[in-house]
Amino acid sequence: MQITLENPKDKTAAPFSRTNPFQAKVLNNVNLNGAGSSKETRHIELSLEGSGLSYVPGDALGIVPMNDPELVASLIDEMAWDEEASVIINKQGETLPLKEALTSYFEITLLSKKILQQAADFTENEELKKLVLVENANQLKEYTNGRDLLDMFRDFGPWKASAQEFVSLLRKMTPRLYSIASSIAAHPGEVHLTIGAVRYTAHGRERKGVCSVLVAERVQEGDTLSVFVQPNKHFHLPESQEKDIIMVGPGTGIAPFRSFIEERAVNKAPGRSWLFFGDQHAASDFLYQDELEKYQKDGVLTRVDTAFSRDSEQKVYVQHKMLENSKELYAWLESGAYFFVCGDKQYMAKDVHEALLTVIEKEGSMTRDEAQAYLDDMKGQGRYQRDVY
Repeated sequence: MQITLENPKDKTAAPFSRTNPFQAKVLNNVNLNGAGSSKETRHIELSLEGSGLSYVPGDALGIVPMNDPELVASLIDEMAWDEEASVIINKQGETLPLKEALTSYFEITLLSKKILQQAADFTENEELKKLVLVENANQLKEYTNGRDLLDMFRDFGPWKASAQEFVSLLRKMTPRLYSIASSIAAHPGEVHLTIGAVRYTAHGRERKGVCSVLVAERVQEGDTLSVFVQPNKHFHLPESQEKDIIMVGPGTGIAPFRSFIEERAVNKAPGRSWLFFGDQHAASDFLYQDELEKYQKDGVLTRVDTAFSRDSEQKVYVQHKMLENSKELYAWLESGAYFFVCGDKQYMAKDVHEALLTVIEKEGSMTRDEAQAYLDDMKGQGRYQRDVY
């Protein structure tokens, strides 16, 4: 989404947007996880000096990433292409050398049904021709899951198409959005991010998150990243600083809540704040532990409840901590507290939603339907907000 300017003639307004990203200098890039952790979570500080960009807690930062040079080299090698060959990259007829196009312009780690269907014209491979038939839609969908362009090249050759014909099938690289982990009031001219490096093995190969591993492995202090601010109107602090806030953010879901807490610290907000944080191990995965403990000591954070799932025989998650504190949690809701959730949509957000319903049902002596109506009413007032991915 392009950031629209109030007045196009206003020279002080930032021209930087999704279509014209700002080159932000990396000021700091550290791993937040301790020794022995199975995770790698990067804390990145970027300079916005000279950009005119601003943001509020809850907004996201878009990064336009670059593909892994090793993956690009493997693609070119597999197809015996000339990396310097010029290819047309868009409808405007602009060109780039093939290697640069595959590195910085095209999406090469995601396969779509459409790409496979169109690629079937470039091979005699019977397996692919069968896979793209209408009746095999489920198998086709299954094949695309967790596979990339290199898998397709290796699985269904030999190919009879030029590099140009292949890049014409590809989509433009999409920016990756990350919840901003800082308050601009606390860090003028800067923006901070909390990014978990995505690495896993699938279909016999190690896979890497395009942007998260770029940041974890290849971006050093002093380098620049192409960025833009993505406003988030559906996830923000209450206007009144006297309102209480409850924040549930396990893992990298802590990011926007770091910005919430920093903002409230700067503004000396009188409202109470309660954070539920969870991860695997307290010793190695308690992100921003020192900061959070200091905020609690200073009274900026009223309460912090943590759940470290691998530190006990029974796995304990943030929703269990909510249920343990159901009486007080409900009392906060009854006094008008805002409830925020950030993190994994597939499991965590659903479990937290269920736990919240249970708390309301139990402590408010309601039926499940009444508890749901209570929650719907909170949503309508903007008191139940989720930033899930």
